[in-house]
Amino acid sequence: MGLLQLLIQDPLTFVLLAIPLLYSIIIHELAHGWVASLMGDPTARVHGRLTLNPLKHLDPIGTAMLFIFGFGWAKPVPVNLSLIRNTRMGLIWVSSAGIIANLIFAFLAILLLRLLSPTSSDSIELLLYYLAQINIILASFNLIPIPPLDGSKILMGFLPERVGYVMARLEPFGFFIIIGLLYLGALDPVIQFFRWLITSLIGALLF
Repeated sequence: MGLLQLLIQDPLTFVLLAIPLLYSIIIHELAHGWVASLMGDPTARVHGRLTLNPLKHLDPIGTAMLFIFGFGWAKPVPVNLSLIRNTRMGLIWVSSAGIIANLIFAFLAILLLRLLSPTSSDSIELLLYYLAQINIILASFNLIPIPPLDGSKILMGFLPERVGYVMARLEPFGFFIIIGLLYLGALDPVIQFFRWLITSLIGALLF
């Protein structure tokens, strides 16, 4: 169900879903820029992207896709790896940052859900549940090693330079490859595996 349809049928659930979804995507991108800045690349800061202001991050097409189909994206944060002393480690850590941010939010949401569930309202529990699930899905999806997803860039950081170069050349076609594989359901087992891995990790930490 698209978010526009959900808005018509259930406005409360729409708000509870749209807000955490929107900011989970924004924080994912913000984390990339923040880690790049810490490692010596000020590009995201110079372009005003180290902010929670959604107007600085939202992509018109990605936002429209989000509300129509429930799947969208924000504008990628600009990063200049040549300004980072260790380019390979910069690629790994900057690419991992968005996923790690989503994992932290999922962990905190589940932790709060457990702590507050005896006394919190249904709306708070629903918000925390959505926040956890959205961030788990975002982390799982971005772990897929297909350019331009973060998983591919993390993998490039460990691969020989020649192999990484070949993967990087796929990036202009990556969006179409991903959409095609999603349509065919070929990525479902991969996403489900990463979801299982993440939920198992969070469950172990909260045990």
